[in-house]
Amino acid sequence: MSILIFLIVSYILLSISLYLLFPKAGVEAWKGLVPGLNFVEWCKLIGRKPVYALWLLFPIVNIFIYCGMAVDMVRSFRKYQLKHSAAAVIYAPAIFTYLALSKDEAYDGPTLIKEQEYKEMLRQAQEESPRKYKKLAANNPYHKSPAREWVEAIVFAVFAAAFIRMFLIEAYKIPTRSMEGSLLVGDFLFLSQAHYGMRMPMTPLMLPLLHNRIPVIGGESYLEKPSLPYKRLPALESIDHNEPIVFNWPVGDSVYLTPLRSWTYNQAQRDPFVAQQVRGRPLITRPIDKKDHYIKRCIALPGDTLQIIDRQVYINGEPAVNPSKLQFKYSVRSDVPLNPERLRSIGVDPDDHPHQHPLLYWLDAEQVEKIRAFGNTEVEVFPDDEPSINMFPHDPEHFAWSNDNFGPIWIPKKGETVTLTPENISLYKRVIGVYEGNDLKTPPGKIIINGEETTSYTFKQDYYWAMGDNRHNSEDSRVWGFVPEDHIVGKPLFIWMSAENGVRWNRLFSSAMKM
Repeated sequence: MSILIFLIVSYILLSISLYLLFPKAGVEAWKGLVPGLNFVEWCKLIGRKPVYALWLLFPIVNIFIYCGMAVDMVRSFRKYQLKHSAAAVIYAPAIFTYLALSKDEAYDGPTLIKEQEYKEMLRQAQEESPRKYKKLAANNPYHKSPAREWVEAIVFAVFAAAFIRMFLIEAYKIPTRSMEGSLLVGDFLFLSQAHYGMRMPMTPLMLPLLHNRIPVIGGESYLEKPSLPYKRLPALESIDHNEPIVFNWPVGDSVYLTPLRSWTYNQAQRDPFVAQQVRGRPLITRPIDKKDHYIKRCIALPGDTLQIIDRQVYINGEPAVNPSKLQFKYSVRSDVPLNPERLRSIGVDPDDHPHQHPLLYWLDAEQVEKIRAFGNTEVEVFPDDEPSINMFPHDPEHFAWSNDNFGPIWIPKKGETVTLTPENISLYKRVIGVYEGNDLKTPPGKIIINGEETTSYTFKQDYYWAMGDNRHNSEDSRVWGFVPEDHIVGKPLFIWMSAENGVRWNRLFSSAMKM
């Protein structure tokens, strides 16, 4: 709301500044107050055709158009220095008002036309007389020094890159092994923010090209206020089962930061190991679009019912299609030491196992068969079927679930209504109270939403269920629950670089959507 008020006030001030400025250029003052007409007259004053003002109707593009028009306006008043252009871009109403009220400032004519005329004069002088050309070039008001050319080029490049990153294409690096072996640690991806609907920025005041942390010196790279409401442009396509998606970590709104990773407040409360890791560290709060980025495979869609039985996922009662590189943890026993080079030849790092005796490796089905083919080797899945407080919804009294046996659980869908009871409220507690912004209280035997006792709830947005391909080494929806629609960032496109102990050339420019 605060940013909307700021924009409305800024437009009013801009109109007033044009009202004051137009008479100096021979335009009737009242035209500066008429929406639309003021921009048409503005275009004429800088040497643009009136239809150029239509570009201001196109979202995102209008930012560039407006900045260019503001710079050209001050240049039409013979203000050519970098500081004048910067002032026009930062806050045009201020410098326009100055030009209007200053007795020393006068309109010089449409700068774009005059600059073209001066360039033509220089061209003719260069052909006719070196002396005349030298004199004209020395007095060229439109000349920019090499230093200024570099500054403007760098500023434009940063602005353009930030624009592209914010709205269209973003780079992302795979930080963990949760999607192995489909996506590997050290894979660098480009992801599209347009495929699932371009999400408008919600935290506009930030350092360009940074997500949430400032490198080296530390600290958050943005200001939480002002904030904009969630809005997403129409999608090019919908999310499908088994597609990898990039999203903001749903529970990452209150985190402790350590050198290796972020931990949530609730993780620190439940797990003594995490509590030890974060001891003495400040708790950081983050808005939706500044939470850490995660990439997982979308297993279940809004309205689906999911269940995991003996590691196999079922969607609406039917076995889900498993990724070709689906991994679990296996115990490997051999009469003789395993040859490290043979392990590397099948994509297994001999030093990468979570336990020494027996050897435990995260393997896919193909790797399991190849290790068995070594001979004198036993390879058995190492189950993860012990119920845990760390499993969503962190309510072992009512939901004794594990990684290997989970659910059934229904995925919330926008507009659908669910019956609430004291026994199932833990499933939807965060959705109702945090993601959808209600005041939820659960005194013994009751459920109170926004001050009223109730036994049902209708969801305001869609939710998804995301899991890593490395099922025994993935912190995913089985740990923190549903992924809200407003947390979806985009669709991975392709791997543009892959490197860990050297470049993996065979992965360059390969699809990130592999099954």
